[in-house]
Amino acid sequence: MFAGVLAGITWAVETIVLGIALAMSPFVSTEQAIVLAPFVSTFLHDLFSAVFSWIYNGIRGNLPAFFRALKTRSGKFVALAAVIGGPVGMTGYVLAVANMGASIGAVASAIFPAIGAVLAYFFLKEKMQWYRWVFLILCLAGVYGLYYSPDVNIKNFLLGIVGALLCAFGWGIEAVIIAKCVQDDAVTDEIALQIRQTTSAVVYGVVLLPIMKGWGFTVSLFNGNGKLFLFIAIAALFATASYLFYYRAISQIGASKSMALNITYSAWAVVFSIIFLKDTSLLNAVTIICTVVVLVFGILAAADYKDLIKKEK
Repeated sequence: MFAGVLAGITWAVETIVLGIALAMSPFVSTEQAIVLAPFVSTFLHDLFSAVFSWIYNGIRGNLPAFFRALKTRSGKFVALAAVIGGPVGMTGYVLAVANMGASIGAVASAIFPAIGAVLAYFFLKEKMQWYRWVFLILCLAGVYGLYYSPDVNIKNFLLGIVGALLCAFGWGIEAVIIAKCVQDDAVTDEIALQIRQTTSAVVYGVVLLPIMKGWGFTVSLFNGNGKLFLFIAIAALFATASYLFYYRAISQIGASKSMALNITYSAWAVVFSIIFLKDTSLLNAVTIICTVVVLVFGILAAADYKDLIKKEK
């Protein structure tokens, strides 16, 4: 559970740092830049993260194990999970935000623990007691409260719903596949991360960016934007740490519990925005209450009380 909490904390830092990068002039200079920003930033983000994971596993002497894992059935399924969770899930998130607003997009991304828990029940036989479902629903309600805006501008409802479903199912399916694959001794959580980020970066670079005609814009960023790349690299470093903790939690306590802990990043992001960015606008009753709700019920949804009682006895 501690690894799952750390996954949420480090992802919150990643979210804030990446948000700073996305607000820089190269990503908001033109209408084309605004459209391409989510895709290009995610490609660079996952590319940096892949490099960090290669360095990490290289230092630990895991590279031979990485190449062996790629040949296994589990390793290939991790690559599939990367495509489903990375390009498919992220593209769905972008569609939801673009067509239904940031608040709906955030809620869509937050629903994935519930979908993942249902899938984990059917495919991994992970049981969730009724009270854990209640805690999870309360946690998701808190996430909705954090991002809710009465001024929701829905441009294309159907496309937005399709995007939300792609996002929620993409991230939920990814967690379930990873949970199954890390049961294989050949695919540790560290190796799974390297396969995941490498696959995601390759698919973005080879498939999505050419489709979006975004390579020209991507190449132009390499001209005098050192500060931008520094922020993206820092975000990727925290993302790499977050995925390591997340995959470790999945391998130790299962997919459904890990997802409930991971989604607390939305509340940690509020806490860190207040502390480090001095964003006092977040100091209001609704935000504070929802932040506490997400943190408390997210952790409670991941706790297995029967196991705790048995250990105490």
